[in-house]
Amino acid sequence: MSLRIGLLGDVMLGRSVGAALRGGVEPAELWDPSLRELARSLDFVICNLECCLSARGTPTTLIAGKPFFFRGPPQAVDSLRAIGVRVAGLANNHLLDFGADAGADTVALLRARQIATAGAGDDVAAARAPAIVESQERRTGVLALADHPDAYAAAAHRFGTAYARLRAGPPDWLLSEIEGLRTRCDLVIVFAHWGPNMTSRPATWQQRVAGALCAAGADLVAGHSAHVFHGIGFAHGRPVLYDLGDALDDYRVDPLLRNDLGVLAIWAHGDGEATLELVGLALEHCRTRLAAGAEADWIAERLTRACGELGTRVERVEPGRFRIRAA
Repeated sequence: MSLRIGLLGDVMLGRSVGAALRGGVEPAELWDPSLRELARSLDFVICNLECCLSARGTPTTLIAGKPFFFRGPPQAVDSLRAIGVRVAGLANNHLLDFGADAGADTVALLRARQIATAGAGDDVAAARAPAIVESQERRTGVLALADHPDAYAAAAHRFGTAYARLRAGPPDWLLSEIEGLRTRCDLVIVFAHWGPNMTSRPATWQQRVAGALCAAGADLVAGHSAHVFHGIGFAHGRPVLYDLGDALDDYRVDPLLRNDLGVLAIWAHGDGEATLELVGLALEHCRTRLAAGAEADWIAERLTRACGELGTRVERVEPGRFRIRAA
């Protein structure tokens, strides 16, 4: 039987999303029922939680001039459970927006609700530690890291994120973690918050780093940060999802880059074979549903072009569902 893993990009549960929850919106209602049903049919889902979840803290002063601060209310954790999230990547540029105590609250809250975390912790070793999920008699290891900001990086006796300066190549600690996890798990996923916002294709350095991560033993690399989905490539025969785009937020929409359209990746792995499908998402203000009609057509056109640049083929198996194949 195939192990079916869902991967989502940025899930932001603060600002207007958090206000909706505090105002009485049920956490599950942030997702359309058809999307919840699809996500819950998978063995588990991995997402990047693009905020802290806490009732504590004040906006950080660690980064001068920082424009956005994201904090969701504690009940927002149930919106993740509603779509089957079992691993939350926390290495990003918003976990410490309200300080270390709010970040630590986030880790404790997620774990109390049986959601494993990766990419943040009380010190460097804890931040770099993987999450390991057992399902279908297989163990999947997830390593989460961020290439920005360095001000949020964990240090000795200081809560923070797993930070890696990637443009010069993956650091030795990251390659060692992958190699070590390879001996303990059936599958290894690297979940990276990398690169600048509002880009539509991976940079050369991201492609180079992805190749090194796969060479070290990663079975799949999945990225996020741009708020716009990128094309899918393959390195050493393994899929690289350079950016999954946004999954839930209240952001202003760029009419050209369409950050209101994202994807849910479904990676099915069984009997020595793996398939990768993408399902189009349409982000409304504080609510996400499956893409349809012209939205699905836009995703199809852009995905075909973006994947073609990376040497992969896109097969449209349903109006809003796409299978990705190596050329």
